[in-house]
Amino acid sequence: MQLCGLALFAETIWATTDPYYVYPVLGETGKDDVFAGGWIGIFCGFSFFLLGIYGIMAAVKGSRTMLMVYLVLMMIVYIFECASCITSFTHRDYMINSNVIKSQMLKRFGDNSSSTSIEITNFWKRIMMERECCGVEGPLDWVNYNSVFRSLYAESVSPWPLWCCKRDSNFQIINQNGCRVGLPDYLYTEGCFQHIGHAINSYTWGISWFGFAILMWTMLVMFAAMYHYFSM
Repeated sequence: MQLCGLALFAETIWATTDPYYVYPVLGETGKDDVFAGGWIGIFCGFSFFLLGIYGIMAAVKGSRTMLMVYLVLMMIVYIFECASCITSFTHRDYMINSNVIKSQMLKRFGDNSSSTSIEITNFWKRIMMERECCGVEGPLDWVNYNSVFRSLYAESVSPWPLWCCKRDSNFQIINQNGCRVGLPDYLYTEGCFQHIGHAINSYTWGISWFGFAILMWTMLVMFAAMYHYFSM
């Protein structure tokens, strides 16, 4: 039980630290409850660890009172962990939608009028350069749709952000003119949606399905504790 609690604790800490840095995208839509589920999971994981120790003490001492307290507390934490799994999973589908992410990108990228827009702009700069992608579905996102970026730069000057341009090992643009005209050798032609979706899925599956597996094992432990209680 203690190992399961520690595993859940560690996994949910990993998710809430946001190693893929996608929180600005989720936070802007108001659908950041994936992280809320993670924080609940942290509490539940640590609680399962402590309750595992308490349950061992109750069994060793043979105290029906301690065992009853253990079962009640376990049930409370169990309900909280169920809430964590459900919260994370039910808010996933909204974000795994290219249109939602695209609309946000077009509205926010290049807008320096608010801290939220700056965070999202920095997010897109980073992901396009690090993941070697451009836009949500590809470079044409910047051409086919109206955006803040398009209001700042004419299509003839910069059809897409410079972060869509391929770079060398020193992160210097290989050929800016070739990138501007859309030559595949100098432009990232893959969209970033799959990378964002992968990040959100990783958090959701980690918090929800790993948490669900922990709950299944916890249920067996609770049944064993109930059997021990009624047989005392």
